[in-house]
Amino acid sequence: MSKQYKTVSLSDEQRIALEALCRRRKVDALVWKRARAFLLLDAGEDAGTVCRILDIGPTVLTEWRLAFAGAGLSFFGLKDYSQRQGHLSVVQEQAVRAHFTAQPARNADEVCAYVLAECDQNYSTSGAAKLMRRLGFAYKKPQLLPAQADEAKQAAFIAKYEALMNGLAADEMVVFSDAVHPEHQSRPAHGWFPKGQKTALKATSGRKRLNIQGALDLETFQFTFVEGEKINAQTTRQMLEKLERNNQTKTAIHVFVDNARYHHAKILQPWLDSPERRVKLHFLPAYAPHLNPIERLWGVMHKWVTHNRHYATFNQFTEAIFDFFRKTLPEKWPEFRDTVTDNFRVISLKEYKVI
Repeated sequence: MSKQYKTVSLSDEQRIALEALCRRRKVDALVWKRARAFLLLDAGEDAGTVCRILDIGPTVLTEWRLAFAGAGLSFFGLKDYSQRQGHLSVVQEQAVRAHFTAQPARNADEVCAYVLAECDQNYSTSGAAKLMRRLGFAYKKPQLLPAQADEAKQAAFIAKYEALMNGLAADEMVVFSDAVHPEHQSRPAHGWFPKGQKTALKATSGRKRLNIQGALDLETFQFTFVEGEKINAQTTRQMLEKLERNNQTKTAIHVFVDNARYHHAKILQPWLDSPERRVKLHFLPAYAPHLNPIERLWGVMHKWVTHNRHYATFNQFTEAIFDFFRKTLPEKWPEFRDTVTDNFRVISLKEYKVI
């Protein structure tokens, strides 16, 4: 028997269809055995081995071979080489995959429209979503990257930062500084809610916002900040002065900042150039916010304070923001350390499919 029926040669289309059938979560056991038998024979296994693996008799395997020779894939309950009975063929699914790899679909409705126009098949929205997942797609947002980020400048900054940290004296410290402007608005976010329950978040009226300029020490998570009507050279100096007052024992305070105009303001220079100044500014590369860990702190703050939270008044909103910085951050900073880090890397558009 093993010499007579040593192997089976499947076409690429047949092989893809049978492999897809075997991956189904719900498939008749007999149908699965038939498909697996022909895949094993196609892979070079002899008939005797296949019979032992699948616990079937040689006569059964012979009958299956004869039936497959006459009926093709319909022997497995597949119609028109379909991975799902009555739906797209293998060739059509390959075309759908190629099309949406080149031109990403924004929603399931676009998938429905394409499949109807090109394949003459009418899919529901949920059916189109299942189709895309089966074809290896995921519904997600593309990562937003700076269009003008300079890879060489990013690498140079990281090298300079690592050299500074490796040579940092015990009486020196490093902080990262930035401004944030939380707005008094309800921010709906994903969460786990009872199935079937309609869930809503009260919206707030008005557009009042806070203007906060802060500096974060990644070693201790000490957060120094000031608030102002707007962020400018004056608030920058106030924040830097506060840093010096709060860290009297430090001989040098290295402050990493972005290239906002107020950081380069002429009225700030005389103060920075003063001989007794312990603050030393270091500038991040342009278009590289990922190299400023405090940006990640703003994200943590919003998740903790504003997501799925409603504050009836601006005063309540303000109190919640300040409470996060004054109480939650110093108490729970070990929980945030894995998110707010200086684990820097160079971002290159070459690593991504840019749309």
